[in-house]
Amino acid sequence: MTVVALNDKRREAAIWDLLEEVPDPEVPALSIRDLGVVRDVRVDENGAVRLAVTPTYSGCPATAAINLSIRDRLLRAGYDNVAIDTVLAPAWTTDWISDEGKRKLRDYGIAPPVGKAADEGAGRGTLFGVDPDVPCPHCGSAATEKVSEFGSTACKAQYRCTDCLEPFEYFKCI
Repeated sequence: MTVVALNDKRREAAIWDLLEEVPDPEVPALSIRDLGVVRDVRVDENGAVRLAVTPTYSGCPATAAINLSIRDRLLRAGYDNVAIDTVLAPAWTTDWISDEGKRKLRDYGIAPPVGKAADEGAGRGTLFGVDPDVPCPHCGSAATEKVSEFGSTACKAQYRCTDCLEPFEYFKCI
């Protein structure tokens, strides 16, 4: 397959669009673009693609799967020269999840992060032993309680709603 001849900026925009189709392997309702792990996309005059990707944490087991999915999607679109650089600094935070990504998390039944990682207040509360008020993604109630500090992954906690009685995961603000 041959990549359509576009100028570099249009190719970069086309690649960003393709990244919307690459799901996060741990939360498939999100694309890696929603998650905010892709930091930069560059295309040179020869069509070589270089991406900068920041894992959600340095030991994240999904990093290899994400990189393979990126490479596969770009190869299928005709980009046959793809390099992926892992960028660890600055570290990824939940602040990088897009607003659309937060909406998708809620629709999927996972409460999105509350606050901002950079805040001195509730957003960072879990790190300091103060749990944030996490609304239920199912019914919107604020009457929720933490069941476990950890959910299916270390970046999520297990909660339940005391109004609708549904369990749910909360994507911790980190």
